[in-house]
Amino acid sequence: MATGGSGTTGSTLLLPLSEAINLSIDQVNFVVCQLFALLASVWFRLYLHPAKTSSYVRHAVATLLGLYLALFCFGWYALHFVVQSAISYYIMIIVGAGHMQKFCFVIAFGYLTLCQVSRVYLFDYGQYSADFTGPMMIITQKITSLAFEIHDGMARKEEHLTPVQKSLAVRTMPSLLEYLSYNCNFMGILAGPLYPYKDYLAFIEGRTLHVKCTEVNGKGNGQCVKSEPSPVVPVLQKLFVCGIALSFHLTVTKAFPVEYNIDETFVTTASLTSRVFYLYFSLLAARPKYYFAWNLADAINNAAGFGFNGYDDKGNARWDLISNLNIVNIEFATSFKMFIDNWNIQTALWFKRVCYDRCHYYPTAATFVLSAMWHGVYPGYYMTFLTGIPMTLAARAIRNNFRSYFLKSPAAKLYYDVITWIATMIAISYTVVPFVLLSVESSLKFYRSWYYGLHIVALLVIFVLPMKPRRKENENEQNHSKQKRLEVENVLTTNSHSAMNNNLNQIPRPS
Repeated sequence: MATGGSGTTGSTLLLPLSEAINLSIDQVNFVVCQLFALLASVWFRLYLHPAKTSSYVRHAVATLLGLYLALFCFGWYALHFVVQSAISYYIMIIVGAGHMQKFCFVIAFGYLTLCQVSRVYLFDYGQYSADFTGPMMIITQKITSLAFEIHDGMARKEEHLTPVQKSLAVRTMPSLLEYLSYNCNFMGILAGPLYPYKDYLAFIEGRTLHVKCTEVNGKGNGQCVKSEPSPVVPVLQKLFVCGIALSFHLTVTKAFPVEYNIDETFVTTASLTSRVFYLYFSLLAARPKYYFAWNLADAINNAAGFGFNGYDDKGNARWDLISNLNIVNIEFATSFKMFIDNWNIQTALWFKRVCYDRCHYYPTAATFVLSAMWHGVYPGYYMTFLTGIPMTLAARAIRNNFRSYFLKSPAAKLYYDVITWIATMIAISYTVVPFVLLSVESSLKFYRSWYYGLHIVALLVIFVLPMKPRRKENENEQNHSKQKRLEVENVLTTNSHSAMNNNLNQIPRPS
């Protein structure tokens, strides 16, 4: 496999194709590897089915294929994936279940941060080619999640666990092969998503059908015992969405660059209405790359047989176990919560499970700090997080104080939905611009051009409108209030450009 040259650390085998279609070699490598992974998933499901081969073989093949794809895309930088996983596994062994979650958390995050800092300062600032830290962000999620799940299952009393923690708790230490397979399998090595270890192990061992039918239905379902559901239809549907999203990205996105929001001529000559419309459409145009990558990643896992989530009330198979987004609900979100509930779902759940639900003091602030650390070292990320705090609190205050008045008739509810949709889209776009611009200078230039208008409005709303009293936090994790559980969905506005920001830009750039 030829590597080096042409500004890439990965393979240059596809360089002629890259030049022919005028895309960077890293972008081409990423897409081709994902398409290869899709075909490999079909082969994996048909020829390495749990009924035909052992779990050991499935783990080994999934790991080897994953490492090969990583090597093809990132060259020897892919070794970081193995090193980070190996160090964390060694820590788990020597420290034990009682404290492994703390050490794994610090070491995994420290390793990720060092790699992010070195990439930013060793490569051109703001350039995303061969961003090997993108996959490392997902691996860091898996390392920390599994460490907490093992800690819950082997070191804590069951009565001290929340229902979710009980369901995800891991009672035995995984082998090294199982650990590497979970972190580096070919289905998720390049674009994720994150998923609980128990779900992945059930998939490898062929227990998903029984487990999910029991979990979702509470008892056996007649359809559960007939045959294993086919993923063909959901895979084709997700690939269709991928095609539309990619076409949109390669055409419309280029016509609405986010950077134009700070163009001096545009800022000084365009009307406020024009600037609002352009702000919305430029950020709308930035989303299809995520729709493409996340739907493709979901399709790859589904094609391998992973992602079955039981049956719905009509008896239809659900393949949304590890889905990362709901496009319709995102684009028509009428609140920050609705947007976040349907965007980068698995990452939002990870923040909730490893940080928010476990933090006894200032969980909101702790979650924002963790979000900033995980995303990287560009200042624009932190400016988005800081802006997200007042936006989230203001949105919640408005909803709590006014929504009930508009539920008295369908017409009033429709009016409320339209107004809140417009406000949500503008606020989301305003909040995440620095995440795309990256630098302090560009981000401040954008906010100055808006006279920090939405910052001021958000602060006024927070101070003027009464806030619903917070429930007192119980020190026992089992009795966490529902309000606390829901709040994390609102505060994670930063995920509007999320885990995949670094890696997805290889499609091309944004992750």
